[in-house]
Amino acid sequence: MMFSGFHAMAPTDAELATQTLSEEGSFRFTSFSASDAVTLGLSLRKRFRATSRHVKGKGLVISIQSIAGHTLFACTVGDLGHGSGIGDVSMDSWTCIEGMVSVVKRTGHSSFYVEKGMSAMGKTPKQMGIQGEFRVNGGGV
Repeated sequence: MMFSGFHAMAPTDAELATQTLSEEGSFRFTSFSASDAVTLGLSLRKRFRATSRHVKGKGLVISIQSIAGHTLFACTVGDLGHGSGIGDVSMDSWTCIEGMVSVVKRTGHSSFYVEKGMSAMGKTPKQMGIQGEFRVNGGGV
């Protein structure tokens, strides 16, 4: 079998953290209202429903809150559970989201950035003082 091409190397956690930090600084709303939250939330929901992940039965939880903790938009996309108790979205999904929101409120950065930054430094959440109700995975922004 011949070598047929180059495959890009997956970015390192340090590269992902650097890129995410740059994007956090670039992609800021000049203003953001409750109406904007609904528009954004419905757009995210619609885009997810058009993905192969949704077609394959995967779910999504969307929560848009003010920094003060006011819920501006919230919804689930996916199955909340069958009679068997199996579902792609569960009450644990909401707990996970709240943990990511807690990281954003505490650090001022997305939970994705915090996760990749810690990994790049070889640190654990406990070593960084982020534990308990905090979740440093996924994409809370």
